[in-house]
Amino acid sequence: MSPQVPEGRRKYRMLLSVLGTAAFLVIVPGLVIGVVPWLTSGWRTHARFPGSVSLRILGGLLILAGIVVLLNCFARFALQGLGTPAPAYPTAHLVVKGFYQYVRNPMYVSVLAALLGQSLLFLSSGILIYALVVLLFVHLFILLYEEPTLRNTFGEEYATYCANVPRWFPRLTPWRADHS
Repeated sequence: MSPQVPEGRRKYRMLLSVLGTAAFLVIVPGLVIGVVPWLTSGWRTHARFPGSVSLRILGGLLILAGIVVLLNCFARFALQGLGTPAPAYPTAHLVVKGFYQYVRNPMYVSVLAALLGQSLLFLSSGILIYALVVLLFVHLFILLYEEPTLRNTFGEEYATYCANVPRWFPRLTPWRADHS
């Protein structure tokens, strides 16, 4: 069972959640999918070969999709979960709506999609290697910290969610939590 937020504190917590989530969005994804890829590639194409235009278009679409999903997930953390993605100010409620109905980690999937998209758009093996390092780090973070913490915080609610929604590869149909 998730912790309850008293109605009197809800507006205050929502304000802190929105501000904290916005700050976290600028700092963490801004660094991971903005600053580091720019430092790696200069956001310039490094090679051209037959078919590279198609790869670059696919890369642009992956970046766009990743950013849309990421922004949606961050908004859900602040507005539905009443918290932030930062461990220092976690959500008061387990977020299981939107893209979370398809995959347990849509934020991480969207960041990885944006990185893969940049590697294709700029034809950069450096960004691709960086994306693989990010994937490894995130996967270990999920296994060693995030999932145990969520199990501890949300108990059976999280266990049910895990049993129905995959960690990395999205379901084809949305999972609907029974809140009755």
